Amino acid sequence: MEDHPVSIKIISKNKRAYFDYEILEEFEAGIALAGAEVKSVKNSQVNLADSFVRFEGDQAYLWNANIAMYKHAYDPSYDPLRSRKLLLKKGEIDMLQSKVKQARLTVVPLKVYLSRGLVKLSIGLVRGKKQYEKKLKIKERDLDRELHREKRVHMVK
Repeated sequence: MEDHPVSIKIISKNKRAYFDYEILEEFEAGIALAGAEVKSVKNSQVNLADSFVRFEGDQAYLWNANIAMYKHAYDPSYDPLRSRKLLLKKGEIDMLQSKVKQARLTVVPLKVYLSRGLVKLSIGLVRGKKQYEKKLKIKERDLDRELHREKRVHMVK
């Protein structure tokens, strides 16, 4: 049998997490969504800014992720910021909880994507960057931008 490549469509990316944190490990998790939320996610109506993962007992939940109400569904009690259960294996949850407690790490959502038609969430075990590390990153990015701009100017002439 041939292995078919898995098609992945990225729906939303948490750019702030990539800037604010050093990503140590990534995990794939499913999300428990209501019916209309799935359609809303597939229409890219997701915002992961300011969202985080919290552990309650032996379960993991996604907090503050904004999934807008599907435009063709009507539910007056719908809460776009409600907490949503993450579907992870028990061993993964235990390992993440222990690392969060022992090593002073955090778990944040990195991106939402479709894999084989299923909504998946990439979560990262992260360590916060210091202010000087962020400033250095901005400085490097600005220097690269200036270098590419100079190259373009010289190629045109």
